[in-house]
Amino acid sequence: MRQRFIFTVLSCALALSAGSPTYHVLRKIHIGGPGFWDYLAIDAAARRLYVSHGKHVVVVNPDTGKVVGDIPDTDGVHGIAIASDLGRGFTSNGRANTVTIFDLKTLNTIATVSTGTNPDCIQYDPATKRVFAFNGRSNSATVIEAATGKVLSTIPLGGKPEFAQPDGAGRIYNNLEDKSQLVEIDSRQTKVLHTWPLAPCESPSGMAIDTAHHRLFIGCENKMMAVVDTTSGKVVATPPIGAGVDGNGFDPGTGYAFSSNGRDGTMTVVAETAPGKFEAVETVTTQRAARTMAVDTKTHNIYLSTAELGPAPAPTADNPRPHPTLVPDTFTVLVVGR
Repeated sequence: MRQRFIFTVLSCALALSAGSPTYHVLRKIHIGGPGFWDYLAIDAAARRLYVSHGKHVVVVNPDTGKVVGDIPDTDGVHGIAIASDLGRGFTSNGRANTVTIFDLKTLNTIATVSTGTNPDCIQYDPATKRVFAFNGRSNSATVIEAATGKVLSTIPLGGKPEFAQPDGAGRIYNNLEDKSQLVEIDSRQTKVLHTWPLAPCESPSGMAIDTAHHRLFIGCENKMMAVVDTTSGKVVATPPIGAGVDGNGFDPGTGYAFSSNGRDGTMTVVAETAPGKFEAVETVTTQRAARTMAVDTKTHNIYLSTAELGPAPAPTADNPRPHPTLVPDTFTVLVVGR
Protein backbone atom coordinates (compact mmCIF):
# COMPACT_ATOMS: atom_id res chain seq x y z
CA MET A 1 0.00 0.00 0.00
CA ARG A 2 2.82 2.43 0.84
CA GLN A 3 4.48 1.86 -2.56
CA ARG A 4 1.17 2.45 -4.29
CA PHE A 5 0.70 5.72 -2.38
CA ILE A 6 4.18 6.96 -3.33
CA PHE A 7 3.58 6.08 -6.96
CA THR A 8 0.23 7.92 -6.96
CA VAL A 9 1.82 11.04 -5.45
CA LEU A 10 4.52 11.01 -8.12
CA SER A 11 1.91 10.62 -10.87
CA CYS A 12 -0.09 13.54 -9.51
CA ALA A 13 3.04 15.67 -9.35
CA LEU A 14 3.66 14.96 -13.04
CA ALA A 15 0.08 15.86 -13.88
CA LEU A 16 0.36 19.19 -12.04
CA SER A 17 3.52 20.09 -13.96
CA ALA A 18 2.20 18.94 -17.33
CA GLY A 19 0.42 22.17 -18.21
CA SER A 20 3.44 24.46 -18.48
CA PRO A 21 5.95 24.19 -21.36
CA THR A 22 9.31 22.95 -20.18
CA TYR A 23 11.42 21.36 -22.96
CA HIS A 24 13.04 23.38 -25.74
CA VAL A 25 16.17 23.35 -27.89
CA LEU A 26 18.99 24.55 -25.63
CA ARG A 27 21.75 24.58 -28.23
CA LYS A 28 23.05 22.90 -31.35
CA ILE A 29 26.26 20.91 -31.77
CA HIS A 30 27.48 21.37 -35.33
CA ILE A 31 29.27 18.34 -36.78
CA GLY A 32 28.97 18.77 -40.54
CA GLY A 33 30.36 16.39 -43.14
CA PRO A 34 28.59 14.11 -45.62
CA GLY A 35 26.43 11.08 -44.95
CA PHE A 36 23.11 10.25 -43.39
CA TRP A 37 22.63 9.02 -39.83
CA ASP A 38 20.64 6.72 -37.59
CA TYR A 39 20.95 6.14 -33.84
CA LEU A 40 22.82 7.98 -31.11
CA ALA A 41 24.04 6.48 -27.82
CA ILE A 42 25.07 8.25 -24.64
CA ASP A 43 27.58 7.00 -22.08
CA ALA A 44 26.33 9.25 -19.28
CA ALA A 45 29.03 8.30 -16.78
CA ALA A 46 31.96 8.75 -19.18
CA ARG A 47 30.38 11.86 -20.76
CA ARG A 48 30.61 10.64 -24.33
CA LEU A 49 27.93 10.87 -27.00
CA TYR A 50 28.26 8.45 -29.92
CA VAL A 51 26.65 9.70 -33.13
CA SER A 52 26.24 7.46 -36.19
CA HIS A 53 27.09 9.24 -39.44
CA GLY A 54 27.30 7.25 -42.66
CA LYS A 55 30.60 5.38 -42.65
CA HIS A 56 31.83 6.39 -39.21
CA VAL A 57 30.77 7.25 -35.66
CA VAL A 58 31.47 10.73 -34.34
CA VAL A 59 32.28 10.89 -30.62
CA VAL A 60 31.25 14.10 -28.86
CA ASN A 61 31.68 15.49 -25.36
CA PRO A 62 28.02 16.37 -24.64
CA ASP A 63 28.95 19.00 -22.05
CA THR A 64 31.31 21.04 -24.23
CA GLY A 65 29.88 20.13 -27.64
CA LYS A 66 33.38 19.31 -28.88
CA VAL A 67 34.17 16.36 -31.14
CA VAL A 68 36.65 14.23 -29.17
CA GLY A 69 37.10 11.22 -31.41
CA ASP A 70 35.98 9.13 -34.35
CA ILE A 71 35.37 5.46 -35.07
CA PRO A 72 36.05 4.88 -38.81
CA ASP A 73 35.23 2.03 -41.21
CA THR A 74 31.69 1.39 -39.97
CA ASP A 75 29.95 1.41 -43.35
CA GLY A 76 26.22 2.04 -43.06
CA VAL A 77 26.41 2.32 -39.28
CA HIS A 78 23.05 2.23 -37.52
CA GLY A 79 23.56 1.77 -33.78
CA ILE A 80 26.09 1.86 -30.98
CA ALA A 81 26.06 -0.30 -27.84
CA ILE A 82 28.15 0.41 -24.76
CA ALA A 83 29.50 -2.24 -22.37
CA SER A 84 31.08 -0.01 -19.72
CA ASP A 85 31.87 -2.93 -17.44
CA LEU A 86 34.00 -4.52 -20.17
CA GLY A 87 35.50 -1.32 -21.57
CA ARG A 88 34.09 -2.12 -24.99
CA GLY A 89 31.72 -0.57 -27.49
CA PHE A 90 29.97 -2.09 -30.51
CA THR A 91 28.60 -0.66 -33.76
CA SER A 92 26.17 -2.29 -36.19
CA ASN A 93 27.38 -1.70 -39.76
CA GLY A 94 24.38 -2.19 -42.02
CA ARG A 95 26.07 -2.10 -45.41
CA ALA A 96 29.05 -4.18 -44.32
CA ASN A 97 26.96 -6.81 -42.47
CA THR A 98 29.35 -6.61 -39.54
CA VAL A 99 29.72 -5.43 -35.96
CA THR A 100 32.78 -3.39 -35.03
CA ILE A 101 34.13 -3.89 -31.51
CA PHE A 102 36.11 -0.90 -30.19
CA ASP A 103 37.96 0.12 -27.04
CA LEU A 104 36.01 2.70 -25.03
CA LYS A 105 39.15 4.54 -23.90
CA THR A 106 41.16 4.68 -27.11
CA LEU A 107 38.29 4.21 -29.61
CA ASN A 108 40.59 1.84 -31.49
CA THR A 109 39.02 -1.12 -33.26
CA ILE A 110 39.49 -4.43 -31.44
CA ALA A 111 37.74 -6.77 -33.88
CA THR A 112 35.16 -6.99 -36.65
CA VAL A 113 32.47 -9.68 -36.44
CA SER A 114 30.23 -10.94 -39.26
CA THR A 115 26.45 -10.85 -38.68
CA GLY A 116 23.27 -11.42 -40.65
CA THR A 117 22.15 -9.07 -43.40
CA ASN A 118 21.84 -5.36 -42.55
CA PRO A 119 22.40 -5.29 -38.79
CA ASP A 120 20.39 -2.33 -37.50
CA CYS A 121 19.65 -1.96 -33.79
CA ILE A 122 22.36 -3.26 -31.45
CA GLN A 123 22.10 -3.70 -27.68
CA TYR A 124 24.36 -4.88 -24.87
CA ASP A 125 22.61 -7.14 -22.34
CA PRO A 126 24.29 -6.72 -18.93
CA ALA A 127 22.55 -9.80 -17.51
CA THR A 128 24.42 -12.15 -19.87
CA LYS A 129 27.27 -9.87 -21.05
CA ARG A 130 26.17 -10.54 -24.61
CA VAL A 131 25.58 -8.23 -27.56
CA PHE A 132 22.49 -8.65 -29.72
CA ALA A 133 22.63 -7.29 -33.29
CA PHE A 134 19.21 -7.23 -34.97
CA ASN A 135 19.47 -7.97 -38.69
CA GLY A 136 16.85 -6.04 -40.66
CA ARG A 137 16.97 -8.01 -43.89
CA SER A 138 17.59 -11.52 -42.58
CA ASN A 139 14.90 -11.24 -39.88
CA SER A 140 17.20 -12.45 -37.15
CA ALA A 141 19.42 -11.47 -34.23
CA THR A 142 23.13 -12.31 -34.05
CA VAL A 143 24.25 -13.06 -30.48
CA ILE A 144 27.87 -12.16 -29.67
CA GLU A 145 29.87 -12.83 -26.50
CA ALA A 146 30.92 -9.29 -25.63
CA ALA A 147 34.22 -10.16 -23.94
CA THR A 148 35.58 -12.30 -26.79
CA GLY A 149 33.66 -11.27 -29.91
CA LYS A 150 32.60 -14.87 -30.50
CA VAL A 151 29.29 -15.40 -32.31
CA LEU A 152 27.24 -17.67 -30.06
CA SER A 153 24.03 -18.11 -32.06
CA THR A 154 21.53 -16.60 -34.47
CA ILE A 155 17.92 -16.19 -33.36
CA PRO A 156 15.17 -16.29 -36.05
CA LEU A 157 12.59 -13.60 -35.26
CA GLY A 158 9.83 -14.16 -37.80
CA GLY A 159 9.78 -10.58 -39.06
CA LYS A 160 11.81 -7.44 -39.69
CA PRO A 161 13.39 -6.27 -36.42
CA GLU A 162 13.56 -2.61 -35.50
CA PHE A 163 14.61 -1.21 -32.12
CA ALA A 164 15.13 -3.37 -29.02
CA GLN A 165 15.67 -2.93 -25.29
CA PRO A 166 17.07 -5.25 -22.58
CA ASP A 167 15.43 -5.24 -19.15
CA GLY A 168 18.68 -6.08 -17.34
CA ALA A 169 17.17 -9.28 -15.95
CA GLY A 170 17.52 -11.68 -18.87
CA ARG A 171 14.84 -10.47 -21.27
CA ILE A 172 15.16 -8.42 -24.47
CA TYR A 173 12.19 -6.89 -26.26
CA ASN A 174 12.23 -6.17 -29.99
CA ASN A 175 9.77 -4.60 -32.44
CA LEU A 176 8.89 -6.42 -35.66
CA GLU A 177 8.18 -3.51 -37.97
CA ASP A 178 6.54 -5.40 -40.84
CA LYS A 179 4.30 -7.50 -38.57
CA SER A 180 3.42 -4.82 -35.98
CA GLN A 181 4.44 -7.27 -33.29
CA LEU A 182 6.66 -7.40 -30.21
CA VAL A 183 8.95 -10.31 -29.41
CA GLU A 184 10.24 -11.21 -25.97
CA ILE A 185 13.64 -12.92 -26.08
CA ASP A 186 15.27 -14.97 -23.34
CA SER A 187 18.83 -13.63 -23.51
CA ARG A 188 20.28 -16.63 -21.62
CA GLN A 189 18.65 -19.34 -23.73
CA THR A 190 18.80 -17.12 -26.86
CA LYS A 191 15.30 -17.91 -28.03
CA VAL A 192 12.00 -16.14 -28.54
CA LEU A 193 9.62 -16.73 -25.65
CA HIS A 194 6.59 -14.76 -26.83
CA THR A 195 5.37 -12.86 -29.87
CA TRP A 196 2.67 -10.33 -29.02
CA PRO A 197 0.48 -8.15 -31.29
CA LEU A 198 0.89 -4.39 -30.91
CA ALA A 199 -2.48 -3.38 -32.40
CA PRO A 200 -3.59 -0.64 -32.84
CA CYS A 201 0.09 0.34 -33.27
CA GLU A 202 1.26 0.10 -36.90
CA SER A 203 4.88 -0.24 -38.11
CA PRO A 204 6.62 0.06 -34.72
CA SER A 205 10.09 1.60 -34.76
CA GLY A 206 11.70 3.25 -31.72
CA MET A 207 11.52 1.74 -28.24
CA ALA A 208 12.36 2.88 -24.70
CA ILE A 209 12.01 0.98 -21.44
CA ASP A 210 11.06 1.75 -17.86
CA THR A 211 12.53 -1.28 -16.10
CA ALA A 212 11.25 -0.28 -12.65
CA HIS A 213 7.60 -0.32 -13.74
CA HIS A 214 7.83 -2.93 -16.53
CA ARG A 215 6.80 -0.58 -19.31
CA LEU A 216 7.87 -0.19 -22.93
CA PHE A 217 7.30 2.99 -24.92
CA ILE A 218 7.08 2.17 -28.63
CA GLY A 219 6.85 4.66 -31.49
CA CYS A 220 4.29 3.79 -34.16
CA GLU A 221 4.02 5.00 -37.73
CA ASN A 222 0.31 5.84 -37.25
CA LYS A 223 1.17 8.66 -34.86
CA MET A 224 0.80 6.99 -31.49
CA MET A 225 3.05 5.72 -28.72
CA ALA A 226 2.19 2.19 -27.64
CA VAL A 227 2.74 1.78 -23.89
CA VAL A 228 3.21 -1.94 -23.25
CA ASP A 229 3.20 -3.97 -20.04
CA THR A 230 6.24 -6.26 -20.32
CA THR A 231 4.77 -8.81 -17.91
CA SER A 232 1.80 -9.51 -20.18
CA GLY A 233 2.69 -8.04 -23.57
CA LYS A 234 -0.52 -5.99 -23.54
CA VAL A 235 -0.81 -2.48 -24.96
CA VAL A 236 -2.16 -0.42 -22.04
CA ALA A 237 -2.20 3.07 -23.60
CA THR A 238 -1.72 4.79 -26.96
CA PRO A 239 -1.11 8.53 -26.44
CA PRO A 240 -0.82 10.57 -29.66
CA ILE A 241 2.55 11.67 -31.05
CA GLY A 242 3.77 13.41 -34.20
CA ALA A 243 4.55 11.99 -37.63
CA GLY A 244 7.75 10.24 -38.65
CA VAL A 245 8.83 8.73 -35.33
CA ASP A 246 11.98 6.61 -35.38
CA GLY A 247 13.29 7.06 -31.84
CA ASN A 248 11.92 6.89 -28.32
CA GLY A 249 13.43 7.64 -24.94
CA PHE A 250 12.62 7.37 -21.25
CA ASP A 251 14.16 9.31 -18.38
CA PRO A 252 13.84 7.43 -15.06
CA GLY A 253 14.81 10.60 -13.23
CA THR A 254 11.77 12.55 -14.43
CA GLY A 255 9.37 9.77 -15.40
CA TYR A 256 8.86 11.26 -18.87
CA ALA A 257 8.84 9.28 -22.12
CA PHE A 258 9.70 10.90 -25.46
CA SER A 259 9.25 10.37 -29.18
CA SER A 260 11.26 12.14 -31.89
CA ASN A 261 8.97 12.89 -34.83
CA GLY A 262 11.18 13.57 -37.83
CA ARG A 263 8.50 14.31 -40.40
CA ASP A 264 6.89 16.95 -38.21
CA GLY A 265 10.10 18.28 -36.68
CA THR A 266 8.76 17.82 -33.17
CA MET A 267 9.37 15.87 -29.97
CA THR A 268 6.41 14.57 -27.96
CA VAL A 269 6.64 14.36 -24.17
CA VAL A 270 4.44 11.69 -22.54
CA ALA A 271 3.71 11.40 -18.82
CA GLU A 272 1.76 9.05 -16.60
CA THR A 273 -0.71 11.63 -15.29
CA ALA A 274 -2.58 9.15 -13.10
CA PRO A 275 -1.96 5.47 -12.35
CA GLY A 276 -2.23 3.66 -15.69
CA LYS A 277 -3.12 6.83 -17.64
CA PHE A 278 -0.53 8.07 -20.12
CA GLU A 279 -0.94 11.38 -21.91
CA ALA A 280 1.00 13.58 -24.31
CA VAL A 281 1.74 16.63 -22.15
CA GLU A 282 3.97 18.67 -24.44
CA THR A 283 4.96 19.02 -28.11
CA VAL A 284 8.41 20.52 -28.57
CA THR A 285 9.55 22.11 -31.83
CA THR A 286 12.85 20.53 -32.92
CA GLN A 287 13.79 20.31 -36.61
CA ARG A 288 12.64 18.35 -39.61
CA ALA A 289 14.42 14.97 -39.89
CA ALA A 290 15.28 14.88 -36.15
CA ARG A 291 13.94 11.33 -35.85
CA THR A 292 16.29 9.50 -33.45
CA MET A 293 17.33 10.34 -29.91
CA ALA A 294 19.39 9.53 -26.84
CA VAL A 295 18.48 10.52 -23.28
CA ASP A 296 21.20 11.68 -20.88
CA THR A 297 20.24 10.34 -17.44
CA LYS A 298 22.77 12.63 -15.74
CA THR A 299 21.71 16.02 -17.15
CA HIS A 300 18.21 14.93 -18.31
CA ASN A 301 18.90 16.44 -21.72
CA ILE A 302 17.88 14.74 -24.95
CA TYR A 303 20.10 14.59 -28.06
CA LEU A 304 18.65 14.40 -31.59
CA SER A 305 20.58 14.12 -34.87
CA THR A 306 19.41 16.05 -37.92
CA ALA A 307 20.48 18.12 -40.91
CA GLU A 308 18.94 20.48 -43.40
CA LEU A 309 17.36 18.58 -46.28
CA GLY A 310 17.08 19.47 -49.93
CA PRO A 311 14.75 17.95 -52.55
CA ALA A 312 14.73 14.22 -53.20
CA PRO A 313 16.10 13.00 -56.54
CA ALA A 314 13.73 11.54 -59.11
CA PRO A 315 12.58 7.96 -58.38
CA THR A 316 14.13 5.13 -60.37
CA ALA A 317 13.36 1.44 -60.76
CA ASP A 318 16.18 0.60 -58.37
CA ASN A 319 15.27 3.35 -55.91
CA PRO A 320 11.53 4.10 -56.09
CA ARG A 321 11.56 6.11 -52.82
CA PRO A 322 14.82 8.07 -52.78
CA HIS A 323 15.90 9.98 -49.69
CA PRO A 324 16.01 13.78 -49.82
CA THR A 325 19.41 15.27 -50.50
CA LEU A 326 21.49 16.62 -47.65
CA VAL A 327 22.43 20.27 -47.60
CA PRO A 328 26.24 20.15 -47.29
CA ASP A 329 27.86 20.74 -43.90
CA THR A 330 24.58 20.99 -41.96
CA PHE A 331 24.71 17.78 -39.90
CA THR A 332 23.90 18.76 -36.33
CA VAL A 333 22.97 17.34 -32.93
CA LEU A 334 20.17 19.22 -31.17
CA VAL A 335 20.37 19.43 -27.37
CA VAL A 336 16.88 19.58 -25.88
CA GLY A 337 16.29 20.20 -22.19
CA ARG A 338 14.50 22.33 -19.60
